[in-house]
Amino acid sequence: MFYAVFKTILFRPVVKYLFGATVVGVENIPATGGVILASNHLSAGDTFILPSMIDRQVTFPAKAELFRGNRGLGSRIVAWFLKAVGQVPLDRSGGKVSMAGLGPVLEVLKAGGTVGIYPEGTRSPDGRLYRGKTGVARIALAAGVPVVPVAMFDTLEVRGFAGIPWIHKPRVVIGEPLDFSAYVPLAEDHAVVRWVTDEVMAAIQQVSGQEYVDLYASAVKYGTLSESDIAAKALPRPGEGSTPPQVPPAIS
Repeated sequence: MFYAVFKTILFRPVVKYLFGATVVGVENIPATGGVILASNHLSAGDTFILPSMIDRQVTFPAKAELFRGNRGLGSRIVAWFLKAVGQVPLDRSGGKVSMAGLGPVLEVLKAGGTVGIYPEGTRSPDGRLYRGKTGVARIALAAGVPVVPVAMFDTLEVRGFAGIPWIHKPRVVIGEPLDFSAYVPLAEDHAVVRWVTDEVMAAIQQVSGQEYVDLYASAVKYGTLSESDIAAKALPRPGEGSTPPQVPPAIS
């Protein structure tokens, strides 16, 4: 209930009529059934602009610690809000996401819900598209659901009237669904998981038009790489030169 209230009364009017947001390709999102929306990530505004512009409720996995509300009043408010609007915890206590930590996300998909994922793992530090983390492939193969590529444009905040943070005419472009169901039996094969991830990132690049760099965004954001180091890892597309894995024979 709270999701619909926040979306209809607060976020959608602001995003659509005040920000002037537009969306293209909504028809590419299946009307029913579990589906993953895999998007590039430019700003914090992405997380409410996309859900505001489509009909289906979107669940974003959030760091499990945000649900604990054990760091003062602000953290309790955040925890309440995440729970109230139906978001789910993602347990990363072991460093990388394990299948056990993906349980709440898989439950949403198996119940026919929509999950939003940013495969880069963090916001792009410079507007380029970076190497995808394999969580998106692991989730898609474990749940057996399609992945819909999404591109966000012009979602960076600017200073509006009286210095108020504003977003000017953001755009959302939604591509055609990707079907990896043939590879579900190979969900534990690392090479397959990497290939699926690269195919998702390539589809995002196709709708976003971004330059692709074969580095993790976190390494660029928090590392000491120079511009020449980053430019040297640019590729025409994710997974360039990789061979699609062989589809397993159908079981009769």
